[in-house]
Amino acid sequence: MNFVLAAGGTGGHMIPAHALAAELKARGHGVLLITDARGAKIPGLFEDVPVHVLPAGRLTRTPWGMLKALRSVMAGRREAKAIYRRHRPDAVIGFGGYPAFPSLLAASSLGIPTVLHEQNAVLGRVNRLLAGEARAIATAYEQVDRLKPAHRDKVVLVGNPVRESIVRLGELPFPAFDDVAPLKLLVTGGSQGATVLGEVVPNGLGALADSLRHRLQVVQQCRADDIDRVRETYRTLGIPAELSTYLQDMDAKLGECHLMIGRAGASTIAELTAAGRPAILIPLPIATDDHQTANARELARAGGARMIPQSQFKPETLARQIEALADDPEALANAAGRSLSVGRPHAARDLADLVERVGNGEAPTMVGKAVTRPEPVLGLAPAGAAA
Repeated sequence: MNFVLAAGGTGGHMIPAHALAAELKARGHGVLLITDARGAKIPGLFEDVPVHVLPAGRLTRTPWGMLKALRSVMAGRREAKAIYRRHRPDAVIGFGGYPAFPSLLAASSLGIPTVLHEQNAVLGRVNRLLAGEARAIATAYEQVDRLKPAHRDKVVLVGNPVRESIVRLGELPFPAFDDVAPLKLLVTGGSQGATVLGEVVPNGLGALADSLRHRLQVVQQCRADDIDRVRETYRTLGIPAELSTYLQDMDAKLGECHLMIGRAGASTIAELTAAGRPAILIPLPIATDDHQTANARELARAGGARMIPQSQFKPETLARQIEALADDPEALANAAGRSLSVGRPHAARDLADLVERVGNGEAPTMVGKAVTRPEPVLGLAPAGAAA
């Protein structure tokens, strides 16, 4: 069978599409990616998949911006239809974001079945626009906001696909940690970075008790504009830190860490729960429909993460949270178990099962085996508590 994946913009859309592509190719199917210029530049993804870059405008509220965006969308739709006539896909799978919009419009106009994958706990704008035409809507969460009741019978819970190397981390023991071992921290703001992490985290680590501060090992992703300043702050504080603008070896970094500090993007949550790593999450306050807060909801309730609103994210607050964890290594390991308990590590497999059924013209019901989750254990913080 042949499948077209439509994704772009950020790693949050591209990473699950990449994981599905790997699963479909392993089953012998043909896979083609349609994305935008920004998505095509993300390193380490789709290196063995044909990639087509199409124009895709972002719909805005201004009349001129709307007209410009519609022109781009229609141009992309024409190019996508030409691709489909050559490639002849059995189904087109959209991962949200404006770059997927023209590709899915083209598929519907040609009668090609479509599947939407929603990574967030709030249905995105493009997926809301296209839900009526979709054959199935694959979700990453049991509770998805902004989903119309009329479309609920199309929903199949599969999770958010992550790379196989991340899934394997959840099958390994949590890294050993005690009152003398190094505390390994991973700090990431998603594929676009986060300036606030570069401002708060180094100073928060600097406010730790000396006995703990001297045991830190930090890996941090920074925005390109911030990295020199953050590096100088760590140097002044005497804290060893490995800094990068993009963590291409995320699986290795996540496998080594005891605690992640970062945003609550969909891919971040999926990787944390597949690998079984506890976290301190700072949802992006300007995220569309506040979807990062919704993303963190399930993990925080399970006790695998502490969610701190950005308005309350201060160095002293962060320092006290880290000290509480480091003073009780058992709590850290228990939080890791809580994180793992809400993971859906077989999402790529289950999503591939779904799109095969849709491509074959069958009912879009789940055929993959149910995910077996470990029993929850005592976690990091009271369910849903804020710092």
